[in-house]
Amino acid sequence: MSQDCGRLTLVGTPIGNLSDFSPRAIEALQTCDFIAAEDTRVTLKLLNHFGIQKPLVSYHDHNRRERGEQLCARLLNGENGVLVSDAGMPAISDPGEDLVDLCHQKGIPVGVVPGPTAVCSALALAGLPTGRFTFEGFLDVNKKPRRAHLDSLKGEARTMVFYEAPHKLKVTLSDLLTALGDRRIALVREITKIHEEVIRTTLQEACHKYEQEDPRGEFVIVVEGAAPAEKTVATPEEAAALAKAYLREGMSPSEAAKTAAAECGLKKGEVYRLLIKEN
Repeated sequence: MSQDCGRLTLVGTPIGNLSDFSPRAIEALQTCDFIAAEDTRVTLKLLNHFGIQKPLVSYHDHNRRERGEQLCARLLNGENGVLVSDAGMPAISDPGEDLVDLCHQKGIPVGVVPGPTAVCSALALAGLPTGRFTFEGFLDVNKKPRRAHLDSLKGEARTMVFYEAPHKLKVTLSDLLTALGDRRIALVREITKIHEEVIRTTLQEACHKYEQEDPRGEFVIVVEGAAPAEKTVATPEEAAALAKAYLREGMSPSEAAKTAAAECGLKKGEVYRLLIKEN
């Protein structure tokens, strides 16, 4: 890496309330050489609000391969760039992840100015378990990968977080209900905006609600994880019967009792005594 190499800085932008933009984020935009933006029109409004004038370069899903190389060339030539998305943290459910990866491959330093993120904000508001969670982003609009994604989550015990647009919410709620069964959920909409709302309900009740009304605003869906599978506890007699089967397969009495006890959640000695007694 050249000593004159520049730096890419990821800057989180407000998800609804411009007052959430930090002084450090403003400074990063003021001092960079260029800003790579998902939609330059959206970012221009942000820059105008804070009186910032900097060159804007579009970087989005449709031009990320060619534009990524161009941006890296500028960074390697000594320019300092900022990457932003329309709202929230860039590179999270966002094509910016490819640019960050490319920078690391080329030895270009990458830094971050943390900012608002809908994932953690919604999770904190939901009132569902937060110790472990999984961010699932937007579901695929194509049926096959969408169904495969949902099928993979049927046994997921962690709280799940999804993004969804209002015009797709009804279908997504219905698909979640079909795949996961009825679960507790929180629908968090318009985070940090005037009409911010947290709707704590269930998937079934939410489906019914939006059969009667049209959803409005951007949604984050927080879904309760699957309940732990109930463990079936075998009796000592059942474990001894299993140990007998292992004896017939050639195991020693001690090994058979140990194996059967481990599978049945019992103590080896208890199973061994019954096994010896019956034999």
